[in-house]
Amino acid sequence: MIEAAVLTTPRLRLRMLQAEDFEEFAAIHSDFEVTRFTTRSRLTREDAWKHLATIVGHWHLRGYGMWGVEERATKKLVGRVGYHCPEGWPEFELGWTIGREFWGRGFATEAARAALDYAFDVMRRDHIISLVDPDNLRSIAVAERLGQKLEGETEIGGYRLLVYGISRPAVTRQSPGQ
Repeated sequence: MIEAAVLTTPRLRLRMLQAEDFEEFAAIHSDFEVTRFTTRSRLTREDAWKHLATIVGHWHLRGYGMWGVEERATKKLVGRVGYHCPEGWPEFELGWTIGREFWGRGFATEAARAALDYAFDVMRRDHIISLVDPDNLRSIAVAERLGQKLEGETEIGGYRLLVYGISRPAVTRQSPGQ
């Protein structure tokens, strides 16, 4: 079994999703307002199970993936944040989905910032994208708060998506005597 790094922020814990998360995961993904820009449909319990299994499987196949995001104070699953790059994907992507009851608290930005820092500092990724539906103003705002810039557009599954991206900051080295 692959072990995913556990990331913590002041309010959140990012950890591998587990079978025990299914009820909360299914509840989050059964809300069409949460899924309308990602899966584009409210997930049934069966579809939510397949989606959870795909996320966990991504870790095994790629060595990275989406973490379950847990609120540290309550231990409740608030959503998922992490990396996505299935076969045929345009580039290494950072994505996020947060349950509606947790919207407006900055959890997506906080968790995505921790994942972004991990990708740059530990995984040594040079460039990271986020694919965002043009109508998803909340996710556009998260991408911009992360410092991502609009780089273009792509189409996946017949849907037009904006490509936001960010490159790893260059390390500046001071010469001796400075």
